[in-house]
Amino acid sequence: MNRTRVLGPAVGAALSALSAAAERGLGDPALAELVMIRSSQINHCAFCLDMPLGAARRGGESEDRIQLLNAWEEAEDRFGERERAALALTEAVTVLTEGFVPDVVYERAAKHFDEAELAHLIALITAINSWNRVMVSRRVPPGGYQP
Repeated sequence: MNRTRVLGPAVGAALSALSAAAERGLGDPALAELVMIRSSQINHCAFCLDMPLGAARRGGESEDRIQLLNAWEEAEDRFGERERAALALTEAVTVLTEGFVPDVVYERAAKHFDEAELAHLIALITAINSWNRVMVSRRVPPGGYQP
């Protein structure tokens, strides 16, 4: 399934462009996949898990880390500090129902990402959350992703 068809051509193209720009600007494809997987886990978006899981595996990500991503805080030895900072920020931005992103989470991320990287990381988290919400709302099943 082409994701842009679910949104309509103009909106789908815009959201795809945002996603691509954020990923390029972050400059770390492996980290981008981890962020997209984690957000999609939180939002229960099976369709959106399909794409980054496949890309992470093709990129050489270990099954061990993929399987432990849902419990990354307890798997300290499997994820570096930069990854942990990005995952904490991903969770804080994804679950805004509890208020703003805590200062400590933002400051932790700012220690590991320069200003441009941090902007792209937040854009990536925002983009995947948008995809998650659309695909879950439209009840798009997993298995049909086409790049």
